[in-house]
Amino acid sequence: MCGIVGVVSQDPVNQLIYDALLLLQHRGQDAAGIVTQQGRKFFMHKAKGMVRDVFRTRNMRSLPGNCGLGQVRYPTAGNAFSEEEAQPFYVNAPFGLVLVHNGNLTNAHALKQELFQTDHRHINTESDSEVLLNVLAHELEKVTRGLTLKPADVFAAVRGVHQRVRGSYAVVALIAGHGLLAFRDPYGIRPLCLGRQGDNVMLASESVTLEGTGFELERDVAPGEAVFVDLQGQVSSEQCASAPALKPCIFEYVYLARPDSVINGISVYQARLNLGATLAKRVISTVPPNDIDVVIPIPESSRPSAMELAQLLGLPYREGFVKNRYVGRTFIMPGQSVRKKSVRQKLNVIGSEFKGRNVLLVDDSIVRGTTSREIVQMARDAGARKVYLASAAPPVRFPNVYGIDMPTPDELVAHGRTVDEVRQIIGCDALIYQDVDAMKQAVGQLNPNLGGFDASCFDGEYVTGDITAEDIARLNQGRDQTEEGTEDTSRLALPNAQVA
Repeated sequence: MCGIVGVVSQDPVNQLIYDALLLLQHRGQDAAGIVTQQGRKFFMHKAKGMVRDVFRTRNMRSLPGNCGLGQVRYPTAGNAFSEEEAQPFYVNAPFGLVLVHNGNLTNAHALKQELFQTDHRHINTESDSEVLLNVLAHELEKVTRGLTLKPADVFAAVRGVHQRVRGSYAVVALIAGHGLLAFRDPYGIRPLCLGRQGDNVMLASESVTLEGTGFELERDVAPGEAVFVDLQGQVSSEQCASAPALKPCIFEYVYLARPDSVINGISVYQARLNLGATLAKRVISTVPPNDIDVVIPIPESSRPSAMELAQLLGLPYREGFVKNRYVGRTFIMPGQSVRKKSVRQKLNVIGSEFKGRNVLLVDDSIVRGTTSREIVQMARDAGARKVYLASAAPPVRFPNVYGIDMPTPDELVAHGRTVDEVRQIIGCDALIYQDVDAMKQAVGQLNPNLGGFDASCFDGEYVTGDITAEDIARLNQGRDQTEEGTEDTSRLALPNAQVA
């Protein structure tokens, strides 16, 4: 998971892209980068860190031009990540290409060999985004042979990319002297939307980016579709996949996206309200509501679900945890020891809401279990008589290979364990999970045109249909063992394979 944005404007875009990346900061806190184009020349700055820390006044002044793109990076490589692997990536032929990517290529290893042996292209990092850039460059070179570029050539190149690449990918690329290209994988696993502000055009991961910068959301980029925006802001598009089907990652609605975004025609906020409603039915079947004194969300993604659940059960809703907004999201902290340490730095309890009460904590999901165990213990330390825990998502039992940090099954707390075994590890008095089918129905009913979801981390069904046990094992080769948890309750160590 990353956040990407691209802009073609009549005015300088450096500040606009910076503001857009701030609105996407929740999608990645490990690194940030911006590239702009003036004439046929690219200007780039990228580094590890948050947007506000990466870009200073001197950096912004060195980014002239009326079109550009940017990315915030989600950390998936532990301590092994180097600044060279921050995005955007650049290749000088054909024309000059710069690319940002959100997703994960499941056949990156094979593509890298193919690029070297057949296409004679060199890959300098471990990043699958650099692989994707070189595949796009090769396909563009095939259809243009270095001659004048037309939109039809761009779409032909994207068709070639779809035929070679597997996995999830939402892409924005700049073609020097020509314009901006955006495209999405044939299943639309990762989000990408288009908006306008007069003659200015923006493409971004989430609608909140458009709205927060004065653009109006026009539509989502369709799965398999390519959109080309020339330097005058003229937009052309074409379906480039042979059998597209919209099956987005359901974890976007559970946790990843901002609640004020609309993705694939679905309000993320309403999706989370619906998840709370279906979760309420599960709670009733496990814990009598009269045995619960108060419902308390674990900030922040779970708030809509917790509010809806409390209202339907007729229970008081209270804020029991105060979040330090200057600590990164623990789900995407790079490394298990850092993640564990950050929980109490990030959350502090309001003791009066716990003392002498039976509390129902509501979280958006339980992945590794370590954070949940810490939070349950914090509630007990604050004087709670009983601590129940409800998850708005089902048990995470399978690895995710499409760009979320869930690569190994053995380190998922729910993998191979019953709900009661997970409950004992976490230390709560009752553990209530969402049902997989109920989750899909709760979100899916908000857009009947969806072909389904990628819910592979919950049901083990991978929408691309090409994932084997060997693929998952390969993704985890060379992991950074220094950050690997040693307890059975550890959630995940981080793969060496680069994920955008």
